Amino acid sequence: MNQEHLSHKKAAGAGAKSALSAILSRSSVSYFWTLGGGSSGTPLMKTIEHSFGFERCLLRLARCGDRARASASFNIQKERAEKASSLSGLCLLKLRVWLVFLMAGTLVMSGGWRLFAGEPGNAGGPVKVEMMQTNGSYQLYVDHKPFYIKGAGLETGSQEELAAHGGNSFRTWGTDDRRTAKLLDRALTNGLHVTLGLGLGLERQGFDYNDQAAVTRQCERVKQEVLKYKNHPALIIWAIGNELNLNAKNPKVWDAVNEISRMIHQVDPNHLTTTPLAGFERNVVQQVKERAPDLDLISFQMYGDIVNLPRYLRETGWSGPYLITEWGATGHWEVKKTGWGAPIEENSTAKANAYKRRFETVIGADRKQCVGSYVFLWGHKQERTPTWYGMFLESGEATPAVDVMQYLWTGTWPAIRSPQLDGAWLDGKTAYQNIHLNSGQSYPAKVQAVDYNGNALTFVWSVMKESTDLKTGGDAESKPESLSDLVQAAQGGQITLKAPIKPGAYRLFAYVYAGNGHAAHVNIPFYVDQTAKAAAVQAGRTASAGE
Repeated sequence: MNQEHLSHKKAAGAGAKSALSAILSRSSVSYFWTLGGGSSGTPLMKTIEHSFGFERCLLRLARCGDRARASASFNIQKERAEKASSLSGLCLLKLRVWLVFLMAGTLVMSGGWRLFAGEPGNAGGPVKVEMMQTNGSYQLYVDHKPFYIKGAGLETGSQEELAAHGGNSFRTWGTDDRRTAKLLDRALTNGLHVTLGLGLGLERQGFDYNDQAAVTRQCERVKQEVLKYKNHPALIIWAIGNELNLNAKNPKVWDAVNEISRMIHQVDPNHLTTTPLAGFERNVVQQVKERAPDLDLISFQMYGDIVNLPRYLRETGWSGPYLITEWGATGHWEVKKTGWGAPIEENSTAKANAYKRRFETVIGADRKQCVGSYVFLWGHKQERTPTWYGMFLESGEATPAVDVMQYLWTGTWPAIRSPQLDGAWLDGKTAYQNIHLNSGQSYPAKVQAVDYNGNALTFVWSVMKESTDLKTGGDAESKPESLSDLVQAAQGGQITLKAPIKPGAYRLFAYVYAGNGHAAHVNIPFYVDQTAKAAAVQAGRTASAGE
């Protein structure tokens, strides 16, 4: 990477005088507006909460001082303002001035001078982000302090949960005018930093990097996105594109990435640039090294194969800094498959164990070049199954992977943990035994699970068709159809499953709930073979439907 960009020049910061001046300036505007609105308390409250931004501004002080004190200060001021709702215009004026100086005093005591930077929703100016190298080891610095990324991939998941479990950052895959500003504001409130994705055209979806006009238009579009969000204090890194090498052959994509990185460094000297690669391909890493030297660091997205990353780095001689921007459950392309080609998903306990092992032996073990990681996915999504990559169920319950990440980030296990699975069987067989069932016939199924906290467990079962909407690169997939009336005689972790009449591939899902916001999950793929009797029944139904 270009050493020129490993440490950018320090941005000029506003001092106490200029910050106080900014407060008074905004206060003057709000004060005249308040007088124009009469003596009602409503204009004053709107002034405090919106025009002046007390709550956000005070909560930001937690970045420099005491979050509890900041929040308490706001509540005190708000309470006093509410009591002043019946005051005359003159009293409102005096109260407004008093509140301004109280706010200034709070800012001074907390050491927080990051006020609004003039852009809607942006509290404070940008933080300075640098990559420092000392004796061959790399260290990320945010706001002039060492920062190790304990992050997750997150767009619609709970930021509050991420912060509560010890995370300090999250990444996105693109920008969205409808919600990116709010996403960043919320991140700042939660004390989280953001690696913001900048979506680029993909060769596998038809974008042609030989088309210079299209490449130029793309760069200009990205520039506008950078200009829009570059001053937000939650931002730390720009992720240029995502898995641009996946099913791609044109090396000119890295020329485009380099041009975008150069543009970013020209208009935004405060933040770093990277590009996330799908897996580790030696020739691709070499192409990025040669064609995109302006990047500050490289990023890898690896799942089961991440255990080989240390060897790959040695073999390619990569000595620069890197980030893991996706990792987690073993990929659906990496697992064993059934005889009919269905990938076999690990249960939630096995996944959590894999998360822990991979972090401790690969990611956390390399503090020389690796500056952190983003586990995938803090939320839920349909990708091959509804449970494969999400660390939360669609209904919101945390799975064992969340417990493991808190332990890895903080060194302490959660007081309340998700249930542990000891096994799952259908017709006495595991998912790895190519389970074939006869259509319409009944079979026993069971799950063994225990709860760390001794709570009673609730079991919920469902049957889905095997997914046929199969995409690559995490592109959106539709959820398979669920079938009803097939789960019978449910008793705790045991049921009788009536096999579907229609032949084909299915999955039996079991969800184990502890009743405290935590759950476990497992699914077993099975194939229904059509018997002569079932064929006759199906033929009769078809004939009846046609009459």
